[in-house]
Amino acid sequence: MRTVPGPTDHVVVVGAGLAGLSAALHLTGAGRRVTVLERAALPGGRAGREDLDGHLLDTGPTVLTMPDLLDEALSAVGRSSAEMLDLVPLHPAYRARFADGSSLDVHTDGPAMEAEVERFAGAREAVGYRRLRRWLTELYRVQMRSFIDANFDSPLSLLGPDLARLAALGGFGRLAPRIGRFLHDERLQRVFSFQALYAGVPPQRALAAYAVIAYMDTVAGVYFPRGGMHAVPRAMAEAAAGAGAEFRYGAEVTGLERGPGGSRVTAVLTADGERIPCDAVVLTPDLPGVHALLGRTPRRPVPLRWSPSAFVLHAGTDRTWPDLAHHTISFGREWDRTFHELTRDGALMSDPSLLITRPTATDPSLAPDGRHLHYVLAPCPNLETGPRDWEELAPRYRDEVVTELEKRGLEGFGDAVRVERTVSPADWAAQGHAAGTPFSAAHTFAQTGPFRSRNLVHGTENAVIAGCGTVPGVGVPTVLVSGKLAAARITGGSR
Repeated sequence: MRTVPGPTDHVVVVGAGLAGLSAALHLTGAGRRVTVLERAALPGGRAGREDLDGHLLDTGPTVLTMPDLLDEALSAVGRSSAEMLDLVPLHPAYRARFADGSSLDVHTDGPAMEAEVERFAGAREAVGYRRLRRWLTELYRVQMRSFIDANFDSPLSLLGPDLARLAALGGFGRLAPRIGRFLHDERLQRVFSFQALYAGVPPQRALAAYAVIAYMDTVAGVYFPRGGMHAVPRAMAEAAAGAGAEFRYGAEVTGLERGPGGSRVTAVLTADGERIPCDAVVLTPDLPGVHALLGRTPRRPVPLRWSPSAFVLHAGTDRTWPDLAHHTISFGREWDRTFHELTRDGALMSDPSLLITRPTATDPSLAPDGRHLHYVLAPCPNLETGPRDWEELAPRYRDEVVTELEKRGLEGFGDAVRVERTVSPADWAAQGHAAGTPFSAAHTFAQTGPFRSRNLVHGTENAVIAGCGTVPGVGVPTVLVSGKLAAARITGGSR
């Protein structure tokens, strides 16, 4: 594994999102002096926090899986998630509701889920689920050690026995047909393939290897930290600071100073004129922001392709609906058409599938007494492929989403809203996210593994990239891993 040459005693981490915090923990634990520069007033990056009249909104991810990866980052400085967080396992992990009126609780416990599948779709599907669970588990074992938690120096890094194992498991086939080998009920197929949305590729075209996300969701378990998802970056920042890392908030990085020859970054420059000398730098903004700081965009055979975006409605209401679990997925009737609209036509979903998260179901303290929080996510095209005039469109689309919720059993939702905030692709773009999507580069084959934007920077020998735009990719678990991998490029760790 290639590492940063020369001295690496003082490392500046640009950005206190989950990737930057993970890198800071691993670097501090390895004995480096670490300075974290964050333009916001709080840690978290995408996993931010907003107080809306006493309703505490998580502005980014709402689903936490693979807490062992969080534990690994905290343990680098001698702390643990058990010590610093109250992680509540969610049962069910999700509730899936379908257009035909049926519903399915997704359990991470094998026997419980097998019984639920049998109730929902019959004994044959329960047998298929049992086989699928075994396949997902083996897929995860093979991928984690060699393809997710691994730095790549070239595509040749893939070669090895695990590549053959992944191929034998069908990982290079297509996701939807592979899931269809285990489950025949189309509704169940959706439950184990909708995760392709996270990767930015329709299930019919996504690599079957991305079923590993379904493993994280449906086998490893889904958790929620009391205090909201923002409690995770708060805990990580507290642990890093306690171990000696320095955090500077309100510090917007505007440039990198280079030494003679230009191959090494010697200092990081901020908007208020501060110059912070460094031996190495970890860059965690979205890729266009990283490229702007570096002064160059890497050449690629084809341009980067960005994932679909999301329209989000945060609603503080004076009531809730008992059929909603902590996480509820409301599927529309049209599944294949939905993905075609999002990724090919650049159109809003004509029959939307929605993620509805109710964090106050687990932690009522996130809203004032008698109030409830509902987070409604509607996938939508990014700004490169879809509508761009969101200033005009957002209020109308908000009303369309509310109408759809009421049609699907949440009667009176609109009248129950007391405070609200909407987030559109234009808002994501204003935060610095390329193409107005918080999900960064799509996981097409040409943007996966060693073909994804690398975390080492050509022409700058002491800069490393972390975050969802680089390896291993999008999602809370993989972003935590990206910080670890970036740190290993500096410390020479095993990864």
